Amino acid sequence: MKFIVLLLTGLSFFAFSFRSVNNYPESKELTTSSLSGIKFSKMSFEKAIKQAKSSGKLIFIDVHTSWCGPCKEMAKTTFTDQEVGKVFNQKFINLKIDAEQDADGPMISKAYTVSAYPTLLFINGEGKLVRKLVGKQSKEKLLAAVSSMK
Repeated sequence: MKFIVLLLTGLSFFAFSFRSVNNYPESKELTTSSLSGIKFSKMSFEKAIKQAKSSGKLIFIDVHTSWCGPCKEMAKTTFTDQEVGKVFNQKFINLKIDAEQDADGPMISKAYTVSAYPTLLFINGEGKLVRKLVGKQSKEKLLAAVSSMK
């Protein structure tokens, strides 16, 4: 009986240790990505609309979910690219909205008919949709899509 208790305790300790090691790189990547790629602002959609009106910039919204594989892939690759960051940080007010967990997520998903993830929205200061991209975008595709935008 003591052997079983010790075995279960050891396995539990191993499982929790393994889990925390796996979570560390994700938080490190988030910190790294904010330094070189797109800088996403933490603000409400309403505040972004006001800022877009006053600055004349468009709003870029990455609508994603926590379980979306292609969303995670873009977050690690396309959005961390230095060239993409330079363009997006100059031209847009950048928001990252979880469709299911963020306060504005359900409203944005409904208002702009988001039915797949990732969905990338470009919205003007009046709240009107300028462009919508659905699905994973490479650096090249994303830069080409925004090259003709204001």
